[in-house]
Amino acid sequence: MRLTRFTDLALRILMRLAVEEGETPTTREVAGAMDVPYTHAAKVVAKLQHLGLVEARRGRGGGLTLTSAGRDASVGALVRELEGPGDVVDCEGANPCPLRSACRLRGALRQAQEAFFASLDPVTLNELVEAPTGPLLISLSPTPSAD
Repeated sequence: MRLTRFTDLALRILMRLAVEEGETPTTREVAGAMDVPYTHAAKVVAKLQHLGLVEARRGRGGGLTLTSAGRDASVGALVRELEGPGDVVDCEGANPCPLRSACRLRGALRQAQEAFFASLDPVTLNELVEAPTGPLLISLSPTPSAD
């Protein structure tokens, strides 16, 4: 199973926000720390905000914070939501598979995909940032500039 870049970035942003103590980084700062384009990070943050996992405040003193729902979110449920519905393989696309009417592979792959998600269900975001990951994330944080 391979996650989309969108889902990967969403998980990394959530993990980053989970270790921020008292800090409220902006989307631009998070994008810089993750070395991704700002526009991509902004789309991810908008989705996370829509899901109620992140709170984004504009203006002076604004920034991103993780909500309590975000902290306790099941990684499996989050990945399911971000990846959306769909099969691992596209049997009906531009070049439909000639086996599609009697194929057993599609069902087996669906089961494997669900097993993948189910293995992530008991894992919470809080658990992902326990040591040694959390301290490493903090050490990667850029130091605030003294303007």
